Amino acid sequence: MGRFSRCNFRGNLLATLLVLLALLSLAFWSVSCKKEKNGGSGGSTAAQFKTDDERALYSMGIMFGGRLADLKLNEQELEFLVQGIRDAAQGKKPEVDIKQFQSKVRDLFSDRLKKNSEVNKKEGIEFLDKFVKSEGATKTPSGLAYKIITEGTGKVPAPTDVVEVHYKGTLINGTVFDSSYERNEKVSFPLNRVIKGWTEGLQLLKEGGKAKLVIPSDLAYGDHGAPPKIPGGATLLFEVELFKIINEKNAAPGGVGAAAGNGANAAAVPSAKSVPTTPAKTK
Repeated sequence: MGRFSRCNFRGNLLATLLVLLALLSLAFWSVSCKKEKNGGSGGSTAAQFKTDDERALYSMGIMFGGRLADLKLNEQELEFLVQGIRDAAQGKKPEVDIKQFQSKVRDLFSDRLKKNSEVNKKEGIEFLDKFVKSEGATKTPSGLAYKIITEGTGKVPAPTDVVEVHYKGTLINGTVFDSSYERNEKVSFPLNRVIKGWTEGLQLLKEGGKAKLVIPSDLAYGDHGAPPKIPGGATLLFEVELFKIINEKNAAPGGVGAAAGNGANAAAVPSAKSVPTTPAKTK
């Protein structure tokens, strides 16, 4: 698990996406030019790599390209994007007044992300409701759904405690975006510095317990998500084992009622260095 910083993720989203769009567009332009020189052949791009620098640039596009998915750009829109990159790289005069369209760029990103987020939210609600009905899970007033797999016998953590856990996080389509099981390494973190769904959900467990948590987007990463692996509006499924409370000074008495609902004011975003798992609280 990587380390997570307290940062204004929403404030940096546009700048980050613009940089990544430029990088991916340059790669797209390069591949397109190669195809034109080869008579429009649509063969594998891997066969066209000649140097490690080219492979590294392609790898950069793959790593960051997932951030484009939420924008749902069509082929024509990609062509306009590539044209802008090409004109700027060749020092040509822009065909539009860039200053005039700065606000439009922001609006475009915001609108596209919001639309995609709404679709993901709707699918997430359906998944959560099905989880509650099919698995006999419980839904809390906040919207979190949980099912206790193994009843613990120890104490219940307070939101100020540091806990040691194992976990696996997946999207509702089954894609695993992170897993401490795969790394074969337990993770410790302060419970009041993670997403709302974790803060609440871990307080439903006693030491030694295990549960499934289905966390709606408003208790996770919200409309902006945590690209590239967690899209905006995504509902998340976690399997979590609580091994122990490292700092037991503030441990709550046993029982769900004493712990449920605490820490509901935590919000979370990851640092740029890692894929979110137990993400840090942001301002």
